[in-house]
Amino acid sequence: MIRRPFILAVAITALFSTSAFAQNLSPKAQYAYDTKQASTRYADDKKLCAEESSSKARMQCLRDAKGEYDQAIINAKAAQKAGNSYASQPSKQPQHQICADCGKVLAVNVAEKAGEGGALGMIGGGVAGALLGRQVGGGRGKDLATLAGAAGGAFAGKQVEGHMKNSKVWTVTVQYETGAKADFAFDQDPGLAAGDLVRNSGNGIARR
Repeated sequence: MIRRPFILAVAITALFSTSAFAQNLSPKAQYAYDTKQASTRYADDKKLCAEESSSKARMQCLRDAKGEYDQAIINAKAAQKAGNSYASQPSKQPQHQICADCGKVLAVNVAEKAGEGGALGMIGGGVAGALLGRQVGGGRGKDLATLAGAAGGAFAGKQVEGHMKNSKVWTVTVQYETGAKADFAFDQDPGLAAGDLVRNSGNGIARR
């Protein structure tokens, strides 16, 4: 085994001082760096071997030094091959593509929508009002009461018919992936709730 305490201490210091640099190298550059380091250590080891007291010890030292150098080169080649394989692999986490038609439901609000009375309610109310007006007073007063009753009845009939036509409206607020917001009105329960993922479908939206 090669005795090189001083050389080992220097190598450890160099390893920590250059680790950040080595991590940023390409596989090819890393291989060149590792082989250069191995050659430098091999040259230092041979100098140490020359200081051995006997020829037998020198020969054994040189064999050990050559074995360590060869192993360092093998390790460098394996590291380069592994680095090239990793670099050639496609990314498994592609960037998310923004969908302009996709969004999330922020809120669903239900409100009462007032209906509007039509001609049928006005006619029906006017007839009923006129009949009631005919029962009041006589002569000119009866005529005025009839007109007033017809007018009031028509208004009341329209209001009654409008009330009977009241309905609910569901307003769904959506925030798109682009950051924009939009409201969609439904005459029936769309079956959506806050947090649901939706996308544009025709003039409305649908769950996705």
